[in-house]
Amino acid sequence: MKRDPGSSPAIPDSLLRAGPTLRDRLRSGDVLIGGILTEYARPSLVKLYLEAGFDFLYVEYEHGHFAHTVLADTVLCARDNGLPVIAKTPQLERGAVAKLLECGITGIQLPRTESRADVETLRSYLRFPPLGSRAIAPGYGSSGYRQPPDWSAWMNQQNAETCLVVHIETRMGYEHAAEIISTPGVDMVYVGPGDFSIEMGHPGDYDHPEVAGPMFEILELCVRHGIPFGTTASGPAAAQRLVERGARFFEAIDELTLILEGGRRFVAEYREFYK
Repeated sequence: MKRDPGSSPAIPDSLLRAGPTLRDRLRSGDVLIGGILTEYARPSLVKLYLEAGFDFLYVEYEHGHFAHTVLADTVLCARDNGLPVIAKTPQLERGAVAKLLECGITGIQLPRTESRADVETLRSYLRFPPLGSRAIAPGYGSSGYRQPPDWSAWMNQQNAETCLVVHIETRMGYEHAAEIISTPGVDMVYVGPGDFSIEMGHPGDYDHPEVAGPMFEILELCVRHGIPFGTTASGPAAAQRLVERGARFFEAIDELTLILEGGRRFVAEYREFYK
């Protein structure tokens, strides 16, 4: 049974709004670095990413495998520690998006965004009426497991906080980039360099002119429309070039790569002792 929203005591907005939103950080002019979660969904990973200095958590939920309750626990820890969370939705479907939103995820990223219609459909799922068609479900992670005393105020807050993240990674997405980026409601644009490099004929070569050139075209469109652009750079030097052109965020590195690279470096240092 739905609880009467008027039966709950007043709750400070600071408690309903868990930490700085992505929009707040992007408006501040910061360049944000995201730690990627691909497999090990644990509150401890959130703590480690915070200690390392990452600005947001990005959940690879298209290819990754997560028990939903474990993912929800991880997102709750991130929210309680002021770390915004972006997640891919595995498909453009209302129920899939709703479950991520009610976990408390701030940004929903749509893989293979290819048209204005894709953006408009996702926007409808993300926004409460009259801006969209999101169904009301207070009392989950999106409200800190509290019942908002004023539903209208909470709905407005959610509409303001939740980010629609376009994910361009196909040739069709590139060809339709202008109409995608100019669609009302787009908050962030990410170019996925893996599939993008394949589509452009140079698999894995993020910095090839035929890959980087179109990516810079998309970046320039974003700058023109005032939409934050992000990607995953091939390394710090490439990231610097992107920032100089106006890039604002990076979905930078995942926990599996960090473990592998850190382990290799550690073992190599020990091997030096007895060559």
